[in-house]
Amino acid sequence: MTETIALHTRLKAGAAADYAAAHADIPPELVAALRAAGVRDWRIWRSGEELFHLVEVEDYQAMRRALAEDPVNAAWQERMSALLAVEDDYSGDDHGIERVWRLP
Repeated sequence: MTETIALHTRLKAGAAADYAAAHADIPPELVAALRAAGVRDWRIWRSGEELFHLVEVEDYQAMRRALAEDPVNAAWQERMSALLAVEDDYSGDDHGIERVWRLP
């Protein structure tokens, strides 16, 4: 069963263009690592400096554990840490944004 996880991150001031450029050329090795960790789809929207992610993944917690040890993801996270207001160090037990409502 696939989980759908919503995430919220924030860019550093002035980092929007660099963030868009980085995501225009995702390394194939990162795509392979995400797929191997169970990610089926990952979409990101931006409003100003606010980023909203929607992740479809087999098991979010398992994905986080797998990517925490992956050198390709570590290199990507290092690149993103220069652009994000709060970097993701994969040390937490996050579950994404709490869903409040869904159209029945």
